[in-house]
Amino acid sequence: MSWNEKGIAYMNEQNYEEAAKAFNAAIEEDPKDATAFINFGNLLGAIGEEERALVFFDKAIALDEQAATAYYGAGTIYYKQDQFEEAVKMFKQALVNQLEEADVFFMLGMSYYQLGALPHAMANFKRAIELNEADIDARFQYGLTLAQLEQVDEAVIQLEKVVSDAPNHADAFFNLGVAYAYKEDAAKALQAFEDALRIQPDHALAANGKKTVEQAMQ
Repeated sequence: MSWNEKGIAYMNEQNYEEAAKAFNAAIEEDPKDATAFINFGNLLGAIGEEERALVFFDKAIALDEQAATAYYGAGTIYYKQDQFEEAVKMFKQALVNQLEEADVFFMLGMSYYQLGALPHAMANFKRAIELNEADIDARFQYGLTLAQLEQVDEAVIQLEKVVSDAPNHADAFFNLGVAYAYKEDAAKALQAFEDALRIQPDHALAANGKKTVEQAMQ
């Protein structure tokens, strides 16, 4: 087993100290191996040492400009730091270098969403669920973005799929309620808000939505 493999095994066990030793040994063994720097960056990101993580990802990219997972790792750090424009650049570079995975499209979508670039966000969320139909988070965000772009019928389809696959997703029920209210289907809106409150009794937005619909139905 290589030092990198040992380090990843330790990381999976959340034994971060031994993982750091293993990745450090991998770097000492081959200082030109970008993989070891990427792994160390991922480790540092996992324990909250974000600035140090970026140093390791930058080193990996300097060693291998096609190191797609280094761009992805850097993108996740920039996203956590609310540097969404930098995150977009990194995730796009990951895609350019053939890391065409659902998680990359999801994070690129989230970055665009935070920047208010909703059509771009929508396209990336859609691609994420095309690659991974079971990705509840991506489908939920896709539904939200569709609703904000006033594609309400399609939003309802996606949010109904979310609550079908994740019956305790209170926020999905709440947003379904909003969509049904927009479509002037008061009965379905009321039911969706009640479902949200059944799951999360302190869901203030759902409580307000329920009250508003009940008043409109009187």
